[in-house]
Amino acid sequence: MMTCPHRPPCPGCPRFGEPGISPAAAARLDALAAAHGLPPVAVVAGPAQGFRHRARLAIRHLEGAPFVGLFEQGTHLLVQVPHCSVHHPLINEVAGVVRTALVDACVSGFDEARHIGCARYLQVAVERASQSAQVVLVANDDNPAPLAKAVALIQERLGERLHSLWFNANTGRSNVILGRDFQRLLGPESVVEHFGGAGIHYPPGAFGQGNLDMAERMIGQLRELVPAGARVAEYHAGVGAIGLSLLDRAASLWLNERGEQSLHGLALGLAALEHGEGARIAVAPGAAGEACQQAPEAEVVIVDPPRKGLEPALLAHLAATPPARLLYVSCDPDSLLRDTAQLCAGGALRLAGLSAWNLMPYTGHVESIAVFERA
Repeated sequence: MMTCPHRPPCPGCPRFGEPGISPAAAARLDALAAAHGLPPVAVVAGPAQGFRHRARLAIRHLEGAPFVGLFEQGTHLLVQVPHCSVHHPLINEVAGVVRTALVDACVSGFDEARHIGCARYLQVAVERASQSAQVVLVANDDNPAPLAKAVALIQERLGERLHSLWFNANTGRSNVILGRDFQRLLGPESVVEHFGGAGIHYPPGAFGQGNLDMAERMIGQLRELVPAGARVAEYHAGVGAIGLSLLDRAASLWLNERGEQSLHGLALGLAALEHGEGARIAVAPGAAGEACQQAPEAEVVIVDPPRKGLEPALLAHLAATPPARLLYVSCDPDSLLRDTAQLCAGGALRLAGLSAWNLMPYTGHVESIAVFERA
């Protein structure tokens, strides 16, 4: 039987040790498949240990010293997780190095009740190729100077395992983890990953999947679902993890994204393309519901919305002017069920395939790929 030294009270893996996706999520997806004449949903899974390449951890001042960890469910009580089994080992190492560096540099952790103290959060992203960590120190301060000694110690102690080090100011009284602006203290501008093609650039404020190996397998399936030579449009394209992986297959790419940091990462990825490769790519910044009015005609449309699902305007647009194939990457079965009902209501689109992906083992979350085809 699997055990974890941090459970209880660590809330990070509420289904720790249980195989597959949550029964509730499986039931909802199977019901959706059955309603559209499809077989029970196949679940794709990968390793459940050491899979997480991204983590955000709280830093709080306890017992006269800063500690790093997660909050207990529904509270702001910190749980230390130095031996987390789902984290990539380098994340655990970085968390330990950061904590001791803060202690040795006499940097205070954040005291939430009194809104004092410097070090507030830690974000770590591991780059697979270099096996090094992009580290963000979030401070309750507008100036990185109080962290200077700790930064030097982190650099010295991590050495080549440190990809880059960033300062982020967050002085607000809210539960928001990251502030708007990032200051690079050392190292490259972005973590770079490859998913079957062009380099995908992740600046520290851009969204990125935590389970990179499984995300790569998902993108591989999406590639197979895009016919060679197709014109492709993607909404909520992020830094281009899906879209840029299709560059060798698509005749053209139209990519829509709203997030400032994700657009920056997408721009870095485009700038790194070989001469002439970017000529087939157009980027449309802004909300997806507004951008759909300017989208060119495409044989394949890809949508990868947040948990709440598609914006009403985009949903209505896709239902009214369906592409030959719509690939819907969902992170919430409930919003997928709701959107599927509207997409198929007029009879112009039909659900032709559905698969589930266990990107976040031991939780209630599940990713899925729904394939819609023009009826």
